[in-house]
Amino acid sequence: MAKLSCSTISVIFVAKRTELDADGYARAAAMMDELAARQEGYVGMDSVRGADGLGITVSYWTDEASAKAWRDHPDHAAIRDAGRDRWYSDYSLHVAQVIRSYDWKKP
Repeated sequence: MAKLSCSTISVIFVAKRTELDADGYARAAAMMDELAARQEGYVGMDSVRGADGLGITVSYWTDEASAKAWRDHPDHAAIRDAGRDRWYSDYSLHVAQVIRSYDWKKP
């Protein structure tokens, strides 16, 4: 998990996957994870997906400008278009500012 500050921006992506092109999706997701991690302002990412295809990915950014730069990155935009075309049946995206953050780990 990423270490967050109170000024961190969270981009919450909730998406329902189609059953089309699972291998292509996996390759694209790995590429986007690597590309995001190289962007200025990237803090980290958490992602889960259920057996029903519903997934939630939260990316964390130092500020809104960094989050917007990621949204507007040309490679990310191309993958977003591919996702709309074949990998997602629907999605929603929410941008929020972290106001409090905790971590806990079983001893």
